[in-house]
Amino acid sequence: MMNPTVAPSTRMPTLIFPTSTDAARHVATLMAKMIRENNASGVPTVLGLATGSTPVGLYRELIRMHKEENLDFSRVVTFNLDEYFPMPKDDSHSYNRWMQETLFSHINIKPENVHIPDGTVKPGAVADHCERYEEAIRKAGGIDIQILGIGRTGHIGFNEPGSPKTARTRLVTLDPVTKRDAASGFFGEENVPQQAITMGTATILEARKVILMAFGEHKAPTVQKAVENPPSESIAASFLQEHSDSTFILDAAAASDLTLYRRPWEIGPVVWKPELIRQAVIWLSLKVHKGLLKLSDNDFREHHLYELLREHGPAENLGYRVFQDRFQTIINHPAGNDPKRTILVFSPHPDDDVISMGGTIIRLVEQGHKVHIAYMTNGNIAVFDHDALRFTDFVESFHRIFQLDQQNTSEVKKRVTEFLKNKKPGQPDTDDVLKIKALIRETEARAAALACGIPPEQLEFMDLRFYRTGTIAKNPIHPQDITDIVNLFERLKPYQIYVAGELSDPHGTHRLCAEAIYEAVRRVRAKKQDFDVWLYRGAWEEWEPHQIEMAVPLSSDVLDRKKEAIFRHQSQKDRAMFPGSADKREFWQRAEWRNTQTAQLYDQFGLPEYYAMEAFVRWKDA
Repeated sequence: MMNPTVAPSTRMPTLIFPTSTDAARHVATLMAKMIRENNASGVPTVLGLATGSTPVGLYRELIRMHKEENLDFSRVVTFNLDEYFPMPKDDSHSYNRWMQETLFSHINIKPENVHIPDGTVKPGAVADHCERYEEAIRKAGGIDIQILGIGRTGHIGFNEPGSPKTARTRLVTLDPVTKRDAASGFFGEENVPQQAITMGTATILEARKVILMAFGEHKAPTVQKAVENPPSESIAASFLQEHSDSTFILDAAAASDLTLYRRPWEIGPVVWKPELIRQAVIWLSLKVHKGLLKLSDNDFREHHLYELLREHGPAENLGYRVFQDRFQTIINHPAGNDPKRTILVFSPHPDDDVISMGGTIIRLVEQGHKVHIAYMTNGNIAVFDHDALRFTDFVESFHRIFQLDQQNTSEVKKRVTEFLKNKKPGQPDTDDVLKIKALIRETEARAAALACGIPPEQLEFMDLRFYRTGTIAKNPIHPQDITDIVNLFERLKPYQIYVAGELSDPHGTHRLCAEAIYEAVRRVRAKKQDFDVWLYRGAWEEWEPHQIEMAVPLSSDVLDRKKEAIFRHQSQKDRAMFPGSADKREFWQRAEWRNTQTAQLYDQFGLPEYYAMEAFVRWKDA
């Protein structure tokens, strides 16, 4: 496990790990140490636990420690932060059920030692239930370690903006942003409960030790406010600054908005490496709204960059240096000038390829390269029920018109129609429905690829195992998933591969797919097979201008063809099932805006003006 970086600009202890896996192992080690020490002394360990995607890695590591290192949970007492209300305990969205399936059923904790707010109590009994929950915590001796995540509103538990520091366990109404963030788990925002029972901020602050974990770029803006701005009711997590033993545990992505990374020169002396010089000069150019070649010495002096000016100036030299650096990133032939090279594009979901780098795919095909696309998951959970019904009806009518197998088709339609008619909000689909939805995504992917000039025989539908749950929650990467990717590398022998380097998708699928690809790349490189690995973004975010290592120019015609390819994903058109919480535009609108915005940034720097650009960063193994 790698040592963390300590953030110097925060108002409370903040540790930054390279990956969420490293961070989870660190927290698990701390918890295991306390559990073992307390077990040896014959006293219980009281843990406050959180739910959601953030602590999953932590819980998996604790399970591993239990099974492989005999970590004993028989004396552990737990109190969960919250539960939706109303919510049956056995509902697929219940935090009670989630905790049982994710942690409790895999360790030797005693059922009577598990405490989770009850989402089934009658409305008139909620206040009494909350008071008894507080009393149970006091009776247990208080919480030794409280694990937290952080919502995009800055909430801890469900203490939304405006929650006072004195709040106790209570019934709350969820913020609209929180509901949107939870929408993917409920298969639509309209299915998310309006309320929840949550520990209060005061209850949380009474824990002897508090650890807040945050992972992913989408958490970065909120994390920055919580740890660098003064405490405020608008960001409940900021009250942790006043706790005597609280720590933020971040991965590099969640820490990316901290001053340490955004403007490290404002914190103290820095070593002006080429990458940091580029970042600082580009930041200054955007700050003062001047092209790189127009920056003056005074611009540097007035914006905390005097040391850079003194060591590497004057401004004319610095501006020209970064101008030349950015000019070299403009690449019209992304795979080089030699034609007929094999290019492999990985698409986590069936539409990530065209949304994020459809223009580059079109350029690669036009330049004579053989482009293969590997769709890593079937994306079936992102298809609306009405589309499944429509296609089922189409197939039955198709079979009737052409006098094909009408009996079996009618039986399938009957099963599907009956299930969807009686389907409860958020209920997982049957195998029939999942297959139909997967087929819809697959045929759309073929149509989109063909719009880019790629024939069906150059498409790989991998359907990786970790995704095959039928729900938002995903399994860990399966060893065979990595083997399948290795086999694909060995069969195609690509000159380049392209990977989704965007880790803020609400499913977590991009992150898991990337991890599987990286491990497969390591394995084939050990066998002396090598190729360039380029990372793309675009569906949820874009690379920062100082990060870009290859910018592929797109004409208006190519951008129009890219949008046409995106439109072929009809089940995602007009309204996607999971559009994300921060950007409500359709994916084609996001793509068009981001591509034209990147070109405009290059123009602002004084570089050649293009209609649009797609940006890439080269993957570097840690």
